[in-house]
Amino acid sequence: MANILIVDDSGTMRKIIMRGIRQAGFKVDSFVEAEDGVKGLSALEGTSVDLILSDVNMPNMNGLDFLSAVREKYGTSTPVVMITTEGSNDVVNEARTRGANGYLKKPFTPEQVQTVLGPFIG
Repeated sequence: MANILIVDDSGTMRKIIMRGIRQAGFKVDSFVEAEDGVKGLSALEGTSVDLILSDVNMPNMNGLDFLSAVREKYGTSTPVVMITTEGSNDVVNEARTRGANGYLKKPFTPEQVQTVLGPFIG
């Protein structure tokens, strides 16, 4: 069982991500939701999560800056997987440079969710 933080500016996309995780067969204790990186950092205060899923393009604080802030404040103990529509290797490489453990490209299937998230919450 896992506690997962989902950071995405689209409430609909957060629900799609949750559904994809369930359809992939993962057992989740709770989902914590945040609509941007600033709120994502606030959500981490006093909350223990096993995995963070973050969109890249968001207002206020984008996913890459959120990722950097998480790594600076909390180190590398919590895996972070970026979720993006970006097809660019530059974004993926930048995310990895900043400490991302993986990425999931939208739109995704339950099988892709299983493959990408399995090592972290299997």
